[in-house]
Formats: sequence, C-alpha cells, structure tokens
Amino acid sequence: MNHLIAAAISLTLIGVMPANAQNVEIFPNGSRPSGKGAPQNFVGSGRLDPQFAEPGQTRMSIGHVTFEPGARSAWHTHPAGQILIVTSGVGWVQQWGGERREMKPNDVVWIPAGVKHWHGATVTNGMSHLAVQEAVDGRNVDWLEQVTDDQYGKTP
Repeated sequence: MNHLIAAAISLTLIGVMPANAQNVEIFPNGSRPSGKGAPQNFVGSGRLDPQFAEPGQTRMSIGHVTFEPGARSAWHTHPAGQILIVTSGVGWVQQWGGERREMKPNDVVWIPAGVKHWHGATVTNGMSHLAVQEAVDGRNVDWLEQVTDDQYGKTP
C-alpha cells in the first residue's frame, strides 16, 4: 500500500476505535455488494463499493467510488469532513466558489467539515477514489443540488 494512503487512513483511524474493542475483524473482499450512485446524488455512472460502513465499532465509513468519464457527485457537505484518496484515473474536485482542481492517483484530498463541494471524473477519463468520512449524529453526508453541466465544464 502506498505510504500516503496508509498515512491518510492511519490519521483518520486515530481516536475513532473505542477502547473496549475486543476482536480483530476482517471484512472479506466482495462481502459487501456494490451499488450504483443514486441518481439524485450523481450525474452519470458512479459505483460505490463499501469497504466498511459504520460496523458499530466506529463512526467512520470508507467507500471505493468509481466514476465513468463525465460522471460526478452532486454538491454536498460532510459534517466531520472527508478525505479522498485517488486510486486510479484522473478526476476533478471543486469547492463552492473555488476553481475546479485536478486529482491523480495517490493524491490525498482533505475537505473540511461543512465545505460544499463535488468530485468526479474528467470529461475524458474515469476516476476511482477511496472516500473516508465520519458520521456525526448518525449522518456522514448532506446531499445538495446537482452539479450543472456549466459548473462541471465541458472541456478538460
């Protein structure tokens, strides 16, 4: 595992596992079904492969999200922030009022709590990333409006 990915995940894990955890758990590859991104939360084809999702021992969830070219999330926020770790392809991330920025494999992106943003593939390339976030009061994301074609941009 790339040292940047390991460091980002390690930093996220610090302090979220309770002191009373008793057993090591293994979540076997393929034990959680893939799902399509809900049409109200994604434009284009997005797939979510949960790595684990709040199994009771932690408030954290991690999903491996794959975007086909042209696909992106809707605008959204996270109550405790989010870490994106790009695993393949080329993608974009943009915070409300900011410039669209390119992401490539092994880039680690920090999105602070409450910052309105979107992320997804470029027009010409697919992109996959690990999305790491914590739940606050039982929720880890607040979905907002779709990213319009004009906001997304038609040219790379």
